[in-house]
Amino acid sequence: MNERIRWQIWKILEQGSSLWGRVSSSLLVCLILSNVGAEVVTTLPNLTAAWQRELHLFDRVAVLIFTLEYLLRLWVCVEDPRERFHHHPVMGRLRYMLTPKAIIDLLAILPLFLGPFLNPDAVRFLRLARLLKLLRYSAALDTLGDVVKSERRVLISAGIVMLVLLVTQSSIMYYIEREAQPQAFGSIPDAMWWGVVTLATVGYGDVVPHTSLGKLMGGVSAVMGLCMFALPAGILASAFSQEMKKRDFVITWTMVAKVPLFSGLNASIIADIAGLFAPKVAVPGERLVRKGDPADAMFLIVSGEVEVEVGDQSRRLKSGDFFGEIALLEKTTRTATVRAVSTCQLLVLEVNDFERLLDSHNGLKDVIRQVAAQRLAEIGQCSS
Repeated sequence: MNERIRWQIWKILEQGSSLWGRVSSSLLVCLILSNVGAEVVTTLPNLTAAWQRELHLFDRVAVLIFTLEYLLRLWVCVEDPRERFHHHPVMGRLRYMLTPKAIIDLLAILPLFLGPFLNPDAVRFLRLARLLKLLRYSAALDTLGDVVKSERRVLISAGIVMLVLLVTQSSIMYYIEREAQPQAFGSIPDAMWWGVVTLATVGYGDVVPHTSLGKLMGGVSAVMGLCMFALPAGILASAFSQEMKKRDFVITWTMVAKVPLFSGLNASIIADIAGLFAPKVAVPGERLVRKGDPADAMFLIVSGEVEVEVGDQSRRLKSGDFFGEIALLEKTTRTATVRAVSTCQLLVLEVNDFERLLDSHNGLKDVIRQVAAQRLAEIGQCSS
């Protein structure tokens, strides 16, 4: 019984795909933002004096909820299918406590227990650090972390080049400007402040070259800074785009593999087929196909239900079924109207890709033709 409850709580907290999971994630995100916002407000002297008791009470309630969340995550972490956590009551939980997200969760609740032993600034810093808990709820940030990890060698190389450039131009400016401005360029470390600001093209204006040669060097440094900062930005943008395409492909592959029509195929063939499909989400009541319209695509239902309207009759198709193939096979207009009954995840196959798929996989061609013939017979019965 306890294991079943633990499994259900793990799905709610860690997967977040169910209704309760989405609700709990949304509430926790709102609580994090509200709590950090309240802590920011406490730095306003006038407002703090008027609302001190309420703000303190809200912080206590929030940290108690965060503590309950941390303890629940620690209890259910052994349900994680990953080997280092799964079914290891002690070591699994110890390993979980050392993960970055668990450490952030622990830091978020430390003010409740260590508050009397820390100075107010340290407590406020730990409370503001609760904003890092949002990392758990952002898939985009996880993707960005994967991108940085995969491109770390290129980024390190770019950083080394920028460091060499900074030291070189700061050294040159030291020799050029040290006599004209001994306070600003009296040493190479002093000149590095100007170098960082110039290479970053921020230009605070507190330190500027006075000599003609120094001004020329400043202009060259600004142009080189533009080029150097554009390099890691371009690397990250390109890698992020590739990572998103990779994840979209994995999602599409998984969706295709769930369809019974393709379940008997090996992984490489499914990968080829997945590259032809485009994912689509349909909302309840949305018309996907209208009778009499030109046929341009075939649809596979990954989840949800659709209703096929033929004359005065209708039938429902569910996960694993497909529709829209008749008009493509017969090269005619649509023979029925199809509407989404519930929220549907669909895979869309354009007409050109449909023909290419049938030409390369004769077994699929026979299955699709057999289903289409059966549906044409049903349509004929409905018409008569």
